[in-house]
Amino acid sequence: MRQAILDTSFILICVKQKIDFFNYLFEEGIKPIIPLQTISELKCLDAELALKILEGNKFQTVRLPGKDADNAIIKFAKKNPEAIVATLDVGLKKKIKNRKLVIRGKKKLEII
Repeated sequence: MRQAILDTSFILICVKQKIDFFNYLFEEGIKPIIPLQTISELKCLDAELALKILEGNKFQTVRLPGKDADNAIIKFAKKNPEAIVATLDVGLKKKIKNRKLVIRGKKKLEII
């Protein structure tokens, strides 16, 4: 099964634009992975709706080295080149070579 690691920016924008990213991932046979750093960032941002959506869905959490989510995701992506990275962070996109899950338009998810 393919896997996708989700960044804070991706989750927040999907929630804001009412995109059901969990449904998309499951339909595509992709297992969502969320670093503990991303969950911590969502808590610090008081992103209650995003956290509630996470609670209602199945995903794997991972403890990755590094304090912030971006560095943790970069390290994960380098160790797992087949993993898809779900992010809207331009700086993060430039630092990784993995395939990416992005939002096209306002509602469509696409792997590039």
